[in-house]
Amino acid sequence: MNDVGIVADGLGYRYPGASQWALSDVSVTIAPGEYVLLAGWSGSGKSTLLRTFNGLAPHFYGGEMVGRLSIGDWDVAMTPTSRLVERVGAVFQNPAAQLFSSSVAREIAFGPASLGLSVSVIEERVRWAAEVTGVMPWLERPPHALSGGQQQRVAVASALAMRPAILVLDEPFAHLDADGIDDLCAVLREIHGTGTTIVIAEHHMGRLVADATRMLVMQHGALVADGPPRDVLAGAAVNGLNLPPLVRLAREQGWNSIPLTVDEAVPLARSSGIALSGLKPCLSVMTSNGHGSASVVLAEDVFHNLDGWPALKGLSLTVGAGERVAVLGRNGSGKTTFLKHLNGLLKPDRGRVVVLGQDTRRARVSELARRVGLGFQDPTKQLFRPTVRREVETGPRALGALDVAWLDQLYEWMGLVPLLERSPYRLSEGERRRVALAAALAARPAIAALDEPALGQDGRYRQSLVELLDSLVSAGDAVVLVTHDLDLASAADRWVALADGRAVAEGAPDTVMRNTQAMADAGLRPTDLFELVRRLEAAETADGAARTMGGA
Repeated sequence: MNDVGIVADGLGYRYPGASQWALSDVSVTIAPGEYVLLAGWSGSGKSTLLRTFNGLAPHFYGGEMVGRLSIGDWDVAMTPTSRLVERVGAVFQNPAAQLFSSSVAREIAFGPASLGLSVSVIEERVRWAAEVTGVMPWLERPPHALSGGQQQRVAVASALAMRPAILVLDEPFAHLDADGIDDLCAVLREIHGTGTTIVIAEHHMGRLVADATRMLVMQHGALVADGPPRDVLAGAAVNGLNLPPLVRLAREQGWNSIPLTVDEAVPLARSSGIALSGLKPCLSVMTSNGHGSASVVLAEDVFHNLDGWPALKGLSLTVGAGERVAVLGRNGSGKTTFLKHLNGLLKPDRGRVVVLGQDTRRARVSELARRVGLGFQDPTKQLFRPTVRREVETGPRALGALDVAWLDQLYEWMGLVPLLERSPYRLSEGERRRVALAAALAARPAIAALDEPALGQDGRYRQSLVELLDSLVSAGDAVVLVTHDLDLASAADRWVALADGRAVAEGAPDTVMRNTQAMADAGLRPTDLFELVRRLEAAETADGAARTMGGA
């Protein structure tokens, strides 16, 4: 039975050279076997708190720690990380930064091997962790050749293989598709059932609130709420967070209970008398501006092999000026590969991609960079300047397209004004992602090609992001959005669902969600709001049939 808990008493921490404390007077006890959801704004201290649990802060990052933090009977300040990892397994926001081995199998085996376990035990742990996380097909592939979501699964498998008493995860859903999220939730429920303590920081909390036994909320490095998830979600401390759509609906409508699942939401919605006409706009909140207008992107029968892997297999789609298109699908379906074709980073092996009248096979990347702003999934691949301001200004200065008024708008939308003179590498993962997105849009491109722009972001930023995209499409620019977040994608004019490198469905969000075969092929799940509307429609139909029969 796990008897290792976490006790923080007046815990404070600040990074080297920082004037402000990342953690301030944190006092909390997490009992063995709890399942804790940690929420808070971007930059609120969630990641830092998790880093203290296995000693990365302060032993790796340096800086100053005050107060006391214990993992079981081990004082973190006095215990090296190399020992703490025996009790605390960790999966952080950027999976690529954790992976270094030549194959997935070696990656998963590294932790158990470092504990001096026998070969047979190591092999058993690798097999178990690979099976429960779904990475068995990739055991012989190098981790760096996998998609972001696949790398996330490998990072989770590596942590699980250590069989830690405590498992901490920082934004584990960030790179995962619907199947991956379902699988990870099932794994977490399974290992929690064995007594493992779980502490998970996640902005996309809708899939966790029903499983977690406790919810903590942080603001400005301090804990401001603690209790059962349903109670915390009803309070003021979660204002500005990325609340699950059903929770937002319940708070807006003043329901007497907070639903954590669609099953709970249906009777609450029916008893409240909410009209279906009031819910349906939530499924497709935008009206199409660009579909049917002049195409700014034309992909025709595109094939592309990536590291010997067939990533695109005859993909065809168009994007019109002033249109917002969400490209969706499971990990490895070809979404990011397609996005990189838009500015010529990748060229078709067969077929063609025409962007603003230019065939990308014959256009230089530098020619396309002024017209296509590409925001990568991993911000570290874009950042290289000493301050946020210089990072964002680099592109437009090089292209002769510096527009100070536009940059000031971007800084406001992205919440970067207080960070302009700071180093991008001293920011949180979510803040770095906003810097990378601002840099991608700084030259005011005609096409914004954005890969998971809302990863690691709170509700305030997500609303600002929607407003920014509204501004772009209103000005006639096109937005191509790659995301696993269907709630965010619901703000698009059109969805294109990919499966195995091909488009299997396209249309308005609610139209695609009603195509059950295409949704299954693409590994997608309808949003909770869509499912709520579907069930309420079915209930209305049944009620109407009952009234008809009763009248007869």
